[in-house]
Formats: sequence, C-alpha cells, structure tokens
Amino acid sequence: MSNRFTYTFAALMMIIMLGLAYFSSLGDSLTMDELAHLPAGYSYVSQHDMRLNPEHPPLMKDMSGLGVWLWSKISGTTINFPNQIKAWKDDVNGQWDFGSTLLFHSGNNADSMIYYGRLPMLLILLLLGFYIFKWAREIFGNQAALLALFLYSFSPTFIAHGRLVTTDVAATAAIFISLYYFVRWLKDPSAKNLVIAGLVFGIALCAKFSVFLLAPLFCFLLIVWLVVSIYESRRPEEGTIEKEFISPTRLSLKYIGGFILMALLAVIMIYIVYLPHVWNYPAERQISDIRTILNSYSNGPDQVPLQSCYTPSHIGRCPAELTLWMASKPALRPLAQYTLGLLMVFQRASGGNTTYFLGEVSAVGWKTYFPVVYAIKEPLTLHVLTIIALIFAAYSLQRPFWKEPFKRLSFWVKNHIAEFSMLSFIALYWASSLTSNLNIGVRHILPTFPLIYLLVSNQITKWLSIERPAKKLSFFGALGFIASTLIGTTIKYLAVGILLFWQIASITNIYPYYLTYFNELVDGPTNGYRYVTDSNLDWGQDFKRLTNWVNENNIKEIYVDYFGGTTGEYYLGGKLKPWWGSRNPKELPPNSYLAVSATLLQGGCGAPAASYNAPAGYYDWLDFFEPVTVIGNSIFVYYIPSTNDLTN
Repeated sequence: MSNRFTYTFAALMMIIMLGLAYFSSLGDSLTMDELAHLPAGYSYVSQHDMRLNPEHPPLMKDMSGLGVWLWSKISGTTINFPNQIKAWKDDVNGQWDFGSTLLFHSGNNADSMIYYGRLPMLLILLLLGFYIFKWAREIFGNQAALLALFLYSFSPTFIAHGRLVTTDVAATAAIFISLYYFVRWLKDPSAKNLVIAGLVFGIALCAKFSVFLLAPLFCFLLIVWLVVSIYESRRPEEGTIEKEFISPTRLSLKYIGGFILMALLAVIMIYIVYLPHVWNYPAERQISDIRTILNSYSNGPDQVPLQSCYTPSHIGRCPAELTLWMASKPALRPLAQYTLGLLMVFQRASGGNTTYFLGEVSAVGWKTYFPVVYAIKEPLTLHVLTIIALIFAAYSLQRPFWKEPFKRLSFWVKNHIAEFSMLSFIALYWASSLTSNLNIGVRHILPTFPLIYLLVSNQITKWLSIERPAKKLSFFGALGFIASTLIGTTIKYLAVGILLFWQIASITNIYPYYLTYFNELVDGPTNGYRYVTDSNLDWGQDFKRLTNWVNENNIKEIYVDYFGGTTGEYYLGGKLKPWWGSRNPKELPPNSYLAVSATLLQGGCGAPAASYNAPAGYYDWLDFFEPVTVIGNSIFVYYIPSTNDLTN
C-alpha cells in the first residue's frame, strides 16, 4: 500500500469525521456538563479567576472560553459578565447557577456562545486522529494505521463527545499522546525525548484528572523496562536490541534520573498552566473555598475543622491540609488549585452518582456497568474484529506456553514495549473503572478505545496477510493450494470489508443523534433507554428539537421535566410549564402535553437497588400512556387527555 494512498485516505476519513461532528452538533442544545465547563472557561479567560469548576483542569475549558472571547472581540459583541450575582460573589463553586445566568439570563446570545465555545473542541478530535494514525503506522504499518483510524473516525462515541465542551475526548488524547512519547523515551532515552515526554505529560495532566493514572503506569513501565533491559543485555546472542552488557547501576540511574526530571518538567508545566488562573483569584477566597470543599474529605470521625495551614499535628489529614498550606503560600497557589481538583475527583469517584441501569436505580454503581455499556454502545464491527483479533493472537502464541515463560515474556516485552504499554494501560484503567462507584457513561472508559483500535488493527492486518507454509506438492496439488489460498484471502478481505461498510451504514443512519447510538444487540438507539441513560443517551442535547416540535405543532403550553444544561424558558418562553417527578399527576390539567427526559423518566420508573433508599417509581403511572413522539431518542412526549385517565 503506497504512502500517497495511505495519506490521502487517512485525510479523507478525518475530514468526514470532522464534518459529521460539526454538522450534527448544530441542532444540539447545551448538555449538562457544558453548563459548567463553557461558562467556567470563559470566566478563566476573561477574569483570570478559577473559583468555578475546579474539579476539572482548565486547559480544555480555556480553549472553549477563548473561542467565545475571540468571537466577541472579532464580532464586536459585548458579553455581559454577571460578577455581582451570589453564585460568583459568595457561593463556593457556584458553577451551575453562574453558568445558567451567564448564558440565559444576562442578555447574552446563548446559541452563539455555545457554537463558538464548541468549535475548538474539534481540534482535539483532529489531533487525536493524527496521533492514532502516526503511532499505528510507525509500529504496525500503513494497512493497520488506516484500519485503526477508520475505527476512530467512524466511532459514534468519539463523534458524539468530540463536539462538546467536555473533557472526555481531551483526556483520551492526552493519555494516548503522553503514552506515545513516554514509550519513545523508553526506547531512546535521549535528552530531546525526555524533554518532550515531560512537557507533554504535564500538558496531559491539565486536560482531566483521570490522566493522573499515567503516573503509576509510568512507574510500572519504567520498572518493567529496566528489568527486561538488564536481563536481555546479558543475552546478546538472542537477537535483542542490546549488543553488549550494560551495567545495571548505570542503566538504572540513567532511567530513574530521567524519570525524575520528567516528573519535574510535568509539575512545571502544571504550574505554568494554572498560574494565570489564580492571578485574580483572591488568596483568602481560595483558602476559604478549599477549606469548605475539602472539609468532609479529611476531617475524619472527630470532625475537627481543617486548618488554614499544614502543621505536624494534622499530618494524618493530608493531603487536604497540605493543599491548604500551599494555598497560603503565594508562590504555591497554582499547585494548590491543582491538588484541590485532584482531591475533588477522589471524593466524587467514591461518592457515586444516582443513575439508571438495566431496570434499577442506584447511587453506588454496578460492577457490570462498564462491560455492559461497552458491549451495547460500541459498534458490533469493533466487537467482531476484536474477537477475531483475540482468537488469532491466541493461535499465534508460541508453544509450549510453559517452557521458559520469563525468558520468552522478557524478550517479547523488550521488542514490543508499545503493545505492552497499551495492554497495561487498558488493564489499569478498566480495573479503576470497575471499582469506581461513578457509573454515568461509556465516555468514562473512552481513553482505552484508541489503544484497543491499534491492538485490534495490528492483529487483523496480520490475519489478513498470513501465508500458509508451502509444502512439496504435485503440479495439480500446487494449483489447488494456490487457489484455496487466494479464495481464503479474498473471503477474509470481503468479510472485513462488509464489517467496515456495516459500521459506516450504522453511523450514517443515526445522524445526527450520535449520543444516543446503541448497536444491534439491543435493537438500536430507539431501545437504548431501556438499558442505560445519562450521558449514554440523554444529556439534554435535544431541547432545541423539542422546541421545534412544539412550535411546528402549535402547542400552546407543555409541561416539561428536563435533564440537561439548557434553561427551557430561553427557548419556549411562557409555553413551558415546569414539572417534576414527585408531583401528583392529578395536578396535570386535562388535555396536557408532558415532556420527560429519558434520564428522569427511567429514574422514576426503575426499581430501587438494594442499597438505594430514595423515592422511586414515581413515573410508573406513565405506563398507561404511549408517547406521541420521542424527540431525538431522548425526550418522551406524552399527551394526557384527562385527569380521569390518570387514575385508571
């Protein structure tokens, strides 16, 4: 396969992906997390003050805020910043009220701010696609690179989340690119590779706090690399990279010293990124906010209040006390803001989130959550290719398995450190996800997807090109062998081609509702709400489409129970009548229309899990009615003809 064809086809796939992401986003309303991220990003750029949304690093929000800021300057549009409201002046992390006020209650053009805030996110999609192609091509070749890029470019999950002002795709790109440069440094520990790896790691840590998992992963990979390098250097006759014995002490000092320098570069980069975000953030306000946010994190059974500085008597309550101490030192305030966010993530992961899954509602999560959502949210093409890849990889293993396992494993790791690194991260990230109580979307395991794409593509391309060993055959036997080989190869390529075409057809068919994609295992997106909700299906993206439906059908008023980031009155005005699940359905007037978001509907219909004690079943009465329409697969609209019908 020529390089020219490879580059052209790769560029074409990325253009298609960006086009699908861009045009499908035009009809989407503000999603739940965007209500916090986008306004916070604008406040960072315009105010240099990070009192809002410290739970997520600022880098992606900065890009979004910069997009809004540039639009306002170029177009001459004045953005009214509500710096006198309680959410900004007094509340601790009043991100939700502030976001709603800035976008929908301050006389600003919310749709334009959302549009220009989302545009920079497409650059992350492009950057990640470039590195997926680059790394796959470097280690596996052109064919595998194109297949990996195809799985990425036509992924409904990446298209859905890559167009939103959120951190999931950014975290995926940060982890993938940082791992690429770390592996490159392991293979070639030059000063140039060290500096690049350290700076990229620091930038990655400013994308999302889940990227912090790279720290233990890098330590593990470093130890493994040192062990196999020292072991393999003693066996130059076996064809390893090392041609002469290297002193273990010298090798260890070189890598460990380099790793320490890399970590220091990462900290410096974090400091540089966070510094402008605390310029106008009053020090006393930062300390007060940290104390309030982290008080429950560290005060323990004695409920002793957090101090304003770190002292030996409170060493048992680190790292919250250490964060406060850093905030009290002007030079360390940027690092204090970073550690605050990191600790908030630990709080959130252990605390869980109320959600619906397979007919149940729980706040502590399920161990089967991520395997199930991965199975039903990702295209069947990927699953089929993964199964083929696993079978082929198992078949290709050298036998017998039990003969000199360490020697063989060491040799493989030394010569396949990239694949080993990918497998290690996938195992670490999945283990972390499975033990977390935070079950709100397949997007949380998104960082493992590009690595899966690369590993699967490598095995599939090997499977496609495998040649059976030649045997001494008669003339007609040789002709028969050649014919069967050609037919076998043709069938394999045809099968893969059908799978790829299947994926193209499936994501074309779901346009523009990519967030609601479910594969054929559950009969597609119209049935997805029966299995999972939240950001898997309903994140508030369809409110503008609901508005269009109401206006097109001349509905004078509609009761709405909405889950998302939009303020409904901004679009529907007086036509919107607020509704919530705990209200008595008899309060609905006769001949009413009721719109309920799937997340809230299933939360009110699902059975409470064993550990769930909050109210449940409050929307069971809607089982007596069929929705007159479902907006974008995520908002169910009912016509309630009379109060008497509600009591039957």
